[in-house]
Amino acid sequence: MTAPDAKEKTNRSASMVRDAEWIPDRQKPEPQERGPYSSASDEAILEEGRDRILDIAEKYIRRIGHRKTTVADIASDLGTSRANVYRFFPTRAAINNSVCARIVEKVTEIAFSIARTDAAASKKLVELLNVFHRHSRMTLMEERPIHELLVAAANENWPSMNAHDERIRAILDTIIRQGLQAGEFQVEDADYATRGVITAFLPFFHPVLLEQCVQEGKGTAGAAHAQIRFIMRALGKSDWRGAEASEAMPSA
Repeated sequence: MTAPDAKEKTNRSASMVRDAEWIPDRQKPEPQERGPYSSASDEAILEEGRDRILDIAEKYIRRIGHRKTTVADIASDLGTSRANVYRFFPTRAAINNSVCARIVEKVTEIAFSIARTDAAASKKLVELLNVFHRHSRMTLMEERPIHELLVAAANENWPSMNAHDERIRAILDTIIRQGLQAGEFQVEDADYATRGVITAFLPFFHPVLLEQCVQEGKGTAGAAHAQIRFIMRALGKSDWRGAEASEAMPSA
């Protein structure tokens, strides 16, 4: 980036900060307390503005769906103009992508919390796969607008969904490598095993494939447990009783 470009970007960011008057409860220092320009404080204000927009957008998406939610709806709820919203997000698609990132981040946090425990790798893997299935099924059955958002994200390769898939793949890979080191799993290639686990279990957590199973009248809970048992045996773990794990959703 050239020096003029950097200066223009800084001026543009500063303008966004000055114009973001709709941000609620923002502490404004008295004129005599204003110090020199602070990019860190301005970035915090910008982040607050983005979060506020996403709060409102998620509220509308949960209520009427992402296809019906408009920038005008969001701006009206904020008491500002559409132009001001576009200062923070260039398109409505960018807002949808960021709301999707928020939704899937909750699953990632749960996955990380499971991976960080001291449990055996086989137990962590079983619990993780059960969580994936239960969360996807719960979203499909109880949060239809969010499910439709995730379907769009998967079908259209949204960056937020791609990043989420990569994080989940990395978590699964780490657990499988732990199982190999501990002698729980008996496979030659951890990368190949990770891809195999994801492919084998995809129908039970991918939003599109899971919906197809439900529409065909297939009982997914029992099938998911059977598939977990198959996966554990394929990894060389004959004791798969942990697949009948508790149905309680662990907290992040």
